[in-house]
Parts: sequence; structure tokens; C-alpha cells
Amino acid sequence: MSERRARPAPKSSTAKASAGSAAKGSRKSAWRRALTPPSAPPETQPPGGERPASETVEPPSIVQAALYRDGVRVSSPATLAETFRELREQPSGMAWIGLARPTEHELLSLAEEFDLHPLSVEDAMEAHQRPKLERYGDTLFVVLRAARYLDAPEEVDFGELHVFVGPDFVITVRHGAAPDLSAVRARMEKTPELLKLGPEAVLYAILDAVVDGYAPVVAGVQNDIDEIETEVFRGDPEVSRRIYELSREMVEFQRATRPLVGMLHALMAGFTKYGTDEELQRYLRDVADHVTHTSERVDGFRQALADILTVNATLVTQQQNAEMRALAEAGFEQNEEIKKISSWAAILFAPTLVGTIYGMNFDHMPELHWLFGYPFAMLLMAGVCTSLYVIFKRRDWL
Repeated sequence: MSERRARPAPKSSTAKASAGSAAKGSRKSAWRRALTPPSAPPETQPPGGERPASETVEPPSIVQAALYRDGVRVSSPATLAETFRELREQPSGMAWIGLARPTEHELLSLAEEFDLHPLSVEDAMEAHQRPKLERYGDTLFVVLRAARYLDAPEEVDFGELHVFVGPDFVITVRHGAAPDLSAVRARMEKTPELLKLGPEAVLYAILDAVVDGYAPVVAGVQNDIDEIETEVFRGDPEVSRRIYELSREMVEFQRATRPLVGMLHALMAGFTKYGTDEELQRYLRDVADHVTHTSERVDGFRQALADILTVNATLVTQQQNAEMRALAEAGFEQNEEIKKISSWAAILFAPTLVGTIYGMNFDHMPELHWLFGYPFAMLLMAGVCTSLYVIFKRRDWL
């Protein structure tokens, strides 16, 4: 990938029909037929032979395109067509094209110009890919998952970046707000000695920016975990939901960082084969160290959240047991009070019953005119009350 190839001249329709081998030509034509939308009907050329300026404006998905020679920007084409033309005119230059959510037509025109592999183009169209590194001939295709921490909602936002790295070009296709590639471009333009190392140096700068973007995320997540630990021991009822949501973000974060470790090791394994500059090798090794550290931190976060969730479940169970015990004790005390009330009610009911019957004063009531009837009734009430009191006392109802 360190050798530069001369830019081909614009291809005519006759040359396209006969250029390349039969196998390559059939393969490329097949995927182009599958991905190229139907051509629109020919339009009438306006008078003067030129189209209005409004019809030649590029879509806003082209963020920036620039040509560099020896680490210095020499041109900033406004359209893809101008970029292609100027790159052909400057075989020793390097094109850096940045796109954000490009259209299918733009990707197909890039694939046509730079001979990009159809599988990589298809991945760039669909997005939602896992981080990976693929080599198609002399072109590298890299998928990265960038991340940024949003302070207001306290959540992690993930973006996706596809990078095509060829002998004399770098194409970035961004899906999402992160990362900020304008800062990467500005940094590289301030260090022309690094930029003149070619597309591999640009790839390093992009990798470094993505990995550096993980640091604020790690700090934000660490702060969230500290807050969650406080909420757990404070008994916040909403903490379980927060733990679950943060755990899901850590799963996504792990999917972004863990494959990146293997990707960088694969790049380092090809240093000798592809003649990577020694200084650039040091930079890439430094990025690999940072990625490994970040991946280990993310693994630690997942384990910490799992432990916190277990502790929270234990504390919730203990709290529920304490509440159940308190309810049981309250129920026991209430039963004791009911026993006492019921016992006294039974004791008082006996004399009331005797007194009520005895006080009816029927003429034919037995023992109505008995001389000892009143003392007998009193003794009977006292005896019944005493007996009930003794019985309830022995049963600990009183």
C-alpha cells in the first residue's frame, strides 16, 4: 500500500467494453448492474450547451474534499468530478474525500473511479456494521465505531465510520455525529511531515481520533457508576432501570472496542510486508495500547455493573424481608390486642347474660321469689367471670 499508482485517464465507453480480464470485467459489471439505479431518460440540452448552475451543485453529503502533495494541501475541489479530474492530473498527489451519509450515486461514482470492491461499497451503503479490517488488493476497508458521551441525558451516543484507504486516496464515510473528522484534517494539515507519509498516516490519525474519543466516554461512564453505587445504598427505586440502561450501553461499547484491538494487531502484523514507515509504526502501536486499555476498562465496567446489580437485588430482598418482618410483627401485636379485647368481652358477657335473664321479672320465672336468688345470681356471675379469667390467663390471652 506504500507504492503509488498512476491515475488512469478517463475511460471511454469503447475502452470499458474491452479493458481488463474477462473474469474481472464480468464481476464488476454484475455488481454495478445490481447497485446502479435505472438511468433517467435523456434531457434536452439547454441553449448554449451548458447546464444551469443549480443542476451541478453537489449534494450536502460531501463534507470536504482536498488534494495533497508532500503533506501540503494544493487544491480543494468543490465536487467529486473535479476531485477525480485533478487527481488524474497530479499522479503524485493524494486525495482525501470526506462524506457524511452519502447517496448511492456518490458511492457508486467513487467505486467506479477508485475501483472499490463491491462488498465494501455495499457495507458502506447499509452501515450498521461491526468494526472490522478488510484488505481488497491494494485497498484497505476499515469500519470503526466512534462514541461520545452526552452530558445532559447522561448516555453514550455511537456513530459509525467507514474508511477506504488506497495508494493515493482516503475516503471516509460517516454515519452519525461522531467522530469530528474536521479536527483530524486540521491536525494533519498542521503536521505536514506526518501527512506526507501518505494515506496510512491519515488512517492512523483517524484511528487515533476515534480512540481518543473513547476517553471522555470512559470518564463519563465511571462517574455514572459512582453515582449508581450511591443510589443503590441510598435505596433509590429507579436505580435498577439506570443500571440496566448503562449495561446495554456497555455492551455496545464493548462491541466497538474489542474488535479494534484485533484490527490494530492485524495492521501491526503487516508492517514489514507493506513497508510501513517506522515512525508511523510507533504511532500505531501507541493507538493499540490505548485501545487495549480502553477495552479492559469497558470489560471492568460490565463486571462492575453486574456486581452492582447483584448487590442491588440483595439489598432490595433484604429491604423486602425487613418490611415483611415488620408487617408480621405488627400483625402479631394486633392479634395480641384482639385476644385481650375478645377475652374481656367474653368475661363481661357472662354477667351481662345472667343479669339480663334474671332481670326479666316474669311471674312464673323459677326461683323468682327465692330468698337467696339475688346472692345466687351474683355468685354465679362472679364464678363465671373468674373461671373465664383463669382460662384466658393460662392461655396468655391476658
